[in-house]
Amino acid sequence: MSTVMITGCSSGFGLETARLFLARGWDVVATMRTPDAELLPASDRLRVLALDITDADSIARAIEQAGPLDALVNNAGFGAPVPVELTPMDTARALFETNTLGTLAMTQAVLPQLRERGAGVIVNVTSSVTLKALPLVGVYSASKAAVNAFTQSLAIEVEPFGVRVRLVLPGRSPTTRFGANAGVHLGGLEHPDYGPMVQGILAGFRDTSGPVTEAQDVAEAVWRAVTDPGTPLRTPAGKDAEEWMREAG
Repeated sequence: MSTVMITGCSSGFGLETARLFLARGWDVVATMRTPDAELLPASDRLRVLALDITDADSIARAIEQAGPLDALVNNAGFGAPVPVELTPMDTARALFETNTLGTLAMTQAVLPQLRERGAGVIVNVTSSVTLKALPLVGVYSASKAAVNAFTQSLAIEVEPFGVRVRLVLPGRSPTTRFGANAGVHLGGLEHPDYGPMVQGILAGFRDTSGPVTEAQDVAEAVWRAVTDPGTPLRTPAGKDAEEWMREAG
């Protein structure tokens, strides 16, 4: 039986990915800051663990409790829709601490056992905004682009050891809680110069009439990245992400 650890399973992409892997017969270690086993179907193949990816001790405890892993899905992260000029430095640091360094720390914590075994997969969930410049997500995009960069190098470094590393790039997802969580860090709405721009862009973010990304799209993309050795390094998730990937070439 194969075992996957998935971070950020309290909502959205992580929760849907955990559900999919459970439904398809995997053992799942679902992690979240505040564990809530009722979010997922009851199963003897499920463990729900507390994990703060910005805390080294929390990471060490979770890895020890999880036991041997076949795959790691680094999904945990948050967004902050705010113009670059107005982004508080505390918010910028938190974005990089969670989205970039938290993902790196989890990767470093799990990789030794995969390398020593000569098998395993790490999937880093970033964002399609790293493919196309958009307003309000400059610092968030930078934190995710940094993950893209070290993942590409890592994939080359660990391939000789039988370990695969992949990226999944979701698009805009108005129907998940990610948008609500990002709203906590919204900035510029009342600014005399940026305000009208922010209002218009937020309306576009919430629009579901065009191509968007559903949580199921991301779960399926992660599933392919984990289970199919033939997947490319970067896999878009969602129709909008697929369009941006084609445009980016």
